[in-house]
Amino acid sequence: MQQDKIRNVAIIAHVDHGKTTLVDQLFKQSGMFRENQDVAERLMDSMDLERERGITIASKNGSFLHKDYWINIIDTPGHADFGGQVERVLRMADGCLLLVDAQEGPMPQTYFVLKKALAISLPIIVVINKIDKPAARCDWAVDQVFDLFVKLNAPDELLDFPVVYASAKEGYALYDPEDSGSDMEPVSEMIVKHIPPPAGDIDAPLQMQVNTIDYSPYLGRLGIGKVVNGYLQVNRDIAVARRDGSVSPIRISKIFRFEANGQVPVKEAKVGEIVAVAGMDDVTVGVTLTDPNDPRPLPLIEIDPPTLSMNFIPNDSPFAGQDGKYVTSRHLEERLRKETLADVALVVEPLTDSIGYRVSGRGELHLSILIEKMRREGYEFQVTRPQVIMKEENGQQLEPYEELTIDVDEQYQGTVIEKIGRLKGRMEEMRSENGMARLVFTIPTRGLLGFRADFMTDTKGMGIMNYVFSEYGPYAGDIVNRVNGVLIVKEACTTVAYALFNLQNRGKLFLGPGVKVYRGQIIGEHSRPSDLVVNPAKGKKLTNMRASGTDEAVTLTPHANMTLEDCIAYINDDELVEITPKVIRLRKR
Repeated sequence: MQQDKIRNVAIIAHVDHGKTTLVDQLFKQSGMFRENQDVAERLMDSMDLERERGITIASKNGSFLHKDYWINIIDTPGHADFGGQVERVLRMADGCLLLVDAQEGPMPQTYFVLKKALAISLPIIVVINKIDKPAARCDWAVDQVFDLFVKLNAPDELLDFPVVYASAKEGYALYDPEDSGSDMEPVSEMIVKHIPPPAGDIDAPLQMQVNTIDYSPYLGRLGIGKVVNGYLQVNRDIAVARRDGSVSPIRISKIFRFEANGQVPVKEAKVGEIVAVAGMDDVTVGVTLTDPNDPRPLPLIEIDPPTLSMNFIPNDSPFAGQDGKYVTSRHLEERLRKETLADVALVVEPLTDSIGYRVSGRGELHLSILIEKMRREGYEFQVTRPQVIMKEENGQQLEPYEELTIDVDEQYQGTVIEKIGRLKGRMEEMRSENGMARLVFTIPTRGLLGFRADFMTDTKGMGIMNYVFSEYGPYAGDIVNRVNGVLIVKEACTTVAYALFNLQNRGKLFLGPGVKVYRGQIIGEHSRPSDLVVNPAKGKKLTNMRASGTDEAVTLTPHANMTLEDCIAYINDDELVEITPKVIRLRKR
């Protein structure tokens, strides 16, 4: 493949601005699929969790042909909790497509991913997406993107960015929003014209850094990266320069090139190509494949530090071992170590005072996705409340702060501002338009733990909140996240509708009748600040007298269905979330 005919492009955007849909259209319209081929929607989102939640969690590689140009596409996550992925994969790109919603404009994660791209001076094409929305504001969105470039101190040559307008859902792109179009040709043309071909010398010693890890059931772990210099060949002897500085010989058994969303085996890969290689069982992110006679490791990838940690401990509840396949601390350690090989933003350390592991990541979503993946694989364990990772500088305690952006109906903004004030948030900006308010706050990360559920209740489910790590700042003092106590089970039993009916007045229930519970399990929230021990199996006293028909019918209010994220955000320091493949329970320690 000719080096000057290759284009390597990363697609970056805020979550839900249409990255994966745009990639779908580029692939479909490039003729990479047969006419009668069944192509799934959001085909790059291959994980079950991605399809269920409608977000990209892991970055993916794909490619398509445009005329005689080979365009490699890197689809990146839009959520800042998965920012570790973005930092790594931008190393493979020679330019970026920045997607911005025509109605919403740049959002917090847009700021985050653009900052990472500008830090390595990548040329950027701006795609104003979703121009078919009734409330689309194309010119305003472009102005907002320009302001964002200026705010991030972008170099002058990048301020004159090319713009293309698109509706990825409808499958067309335009150079001018007033025109009409029928295909995505303008996007492909822009990539060929404005993204430079990859640099590098085919005669130089081999250099290829592994930026992502994939897994094949037949070949084991695959290292994905861009050939920076030289070339790769199957069965050629090469060396691997590891993160600790050691260099050892290896042999590549297979090389795969990406075609559409699949992988095709090839005999060799030259400068500028993005490929997956097999042959190393212990391949990790950041290692460099290089020439054994002249090893030249590439600089290691700098990753932002984690801001949140949780303890993962073996399950010791009365129901332990009933559902899970992997239940011991050894199983836990093996699985967590395996995860750190692929996810460099995750840090795992053994606990010193008890059995278990401290797992640190970028945010609640980052850690809850890991928990959900482990749960589906058959692991059973418990987790503690998330703790913010503090820093100390010059004798002063510092904590992480987030920039929180809220879009909400004007009638609810007073409630939201009052709540965030109590959580030590500070308002930075406030704008109103068409009855909607956009509020921007700086708030300690601790203040956001468990805030989403309250926010959704306060705004009747109509508010949108997004946050991104801002900086470390002075400790903000005590923050009370949860005011109410909980309802705790007195003895092991099976819940009864009659008992739950009588408990309804005492608070909000988390489960219904006919559920087995154990002593110390949390089954609801008390309406007062104190905890309350209850008996959810208390039956009705029966006599041999015939009832006169005056009994009141037992009508239960629907109980709150707590998701994994809700449970993690809800618990206090003296409580645990018990996670098994079948159920999620809350309990006192």
